[in-house]
Amino acid sequence: MKNNQRILTFLGASLLLGSCQTDLVEKDIKKGNADFTRYVAVGNSLTAGYADGGLSRKGQMHSYPVMLAEQFKLAGGGSFTVPYMNEGNGNDGSNNPARALGYVLPCNSNIPTLSPVYPLGGATAFNNVSAQGPYNLVGVPGARVIDANLNLYSFLNPFFSRFCLTPGVSTMISEAKRINATFFTLWLGSNDALLYATGGAVPPANAFSPSLTDTTTFRLAMAQVVDSLTANGAKGAIANVPDVTSVPYFTTVPWNGVALTQGKADTLNAAYIGLGLSHIFWKAGANGFVISDSTAPGNVRQATANDHILLTTPSDSLKCGQWGVSPAKPLADRYVLDQNEKVIIQQHISVYNSTIASIAMAKGLALVDMNTYLKSFKSGIIYNGVSMNAAFITGGAFSLDGVHPNGRGYALIANEFIKSINAKFGSTIPYVDVTAHPGIIFP
Repeated sequence: MKNNQRILTFLGASLLLGSCQTDLVEKDIKKGNADFTRYVAVGNSLTAGYADGGLSRKGQMHSYPVMLAEQFKLAGGGSFTVPYMNEGNGNDGSNNPARALGYVLPCNSNIPTLSPVYPLGGATAFNNVSAQGPYNLVGVPGARVIDANLNLYSFLNPFFSRFCLTPGVSTMISEAKRINATFFTLWLGSNDALLYATGGAVPPANAFSPSLTDTTTFRLAMAQVVDSLTANGAKGAIANVPDVTSVPYFTTVPWNGVALTQGKADTLNAAYIGLGLSHIFWKAGANGFVISDSTAPGNVRQATANDHILLTTPSDSLKCGQWGVSPAKPLADRYVLDQNEKVIIQQHISVYNSTIASIAMAKGLALVDMNTYLKSFKSGIIYNGVSMNAAFITGGAFSLDGVHPNGRGYALIANEFIKSINAKFGSTIPYVDVTAHPGIIFP
């Protein structure tokens, strides 16, 4: 379309600052000094449209790159090809379907409650769509920065092998370069910290276990990725790494979720004193779960507000199995991101983001500060009268896995990209209508 085409569009600056309303005005759509003719998106599950614990066709359709491509078309952008999955319940990479919200019976109760459960039916089988490539969306769930130029990764990762040209030879960057892009978005780096954090920061058992990417390796790998994407003169936008504690996966289960009567507290105190664990103290009301900690007396202590109980901790075991309460059942390390682990991960993320900012400045890229933006979800934002925040399920922006956004969350992310792109390149790309995309679907 022509750059001077006039349309009604949302002023997105107010929505991204958390305003209660947006204004409709008429304005010219301009590409500025960017060229959106051939757009490629490179990233991990957040770029692919992964949601509810799996990749599905529906999730791909509501991914932020698809939304961006539609907006870019208003400023001269071309076609955008996506390696769509078949219709179905999605796939988490281990042949489990994506989660759906349903009713379950909690322990010792006949009253059903809402809970994320797997839907009836199996996972969507991976379909090989390599012959229909090249693809503009190169989003690979599970990918770290250090995987982007690793050709073996295209053989090992089923999300990637299904659409790349030659598994075992292709890399994410070689696939992206097939587009000969004039503009790109890049959002890699989250998994370099997140995969380690979601496993409770357990030390890797072997070379294939999730680990925290060291900062030197990250810097070299990110520089190589950006050098490749800009080699033909393409411009682009690069997003930084969010703080892991910005997502509901780490903030939903309360650290002090053990509610006791005085009688029960007295009984537990006697039991722990008898075991020589007098530093564990129970009182009437809310108490911290008992967690494993090799630095504490007896290798256990009570959680504090600086510890995070992971969303994947079995809820029935917490509520009915005495996990985190019984002296014999402290919460294992894999279910807790403790204060010291969190600090180490946040220090790494800070260096990752300094690297990304430095590269963005050196290469003239738009920097999308997702770290700051996702932190703002905690206090909440309002878009066209719809309130959204980082609360699990009720917050309206995150999907049922507690890590990835839902359709509306991805629309907010698309608008944050657009805000940074417009500011950097002098374009006037219109913002996405967030409410046109799905949130949590209640049964």
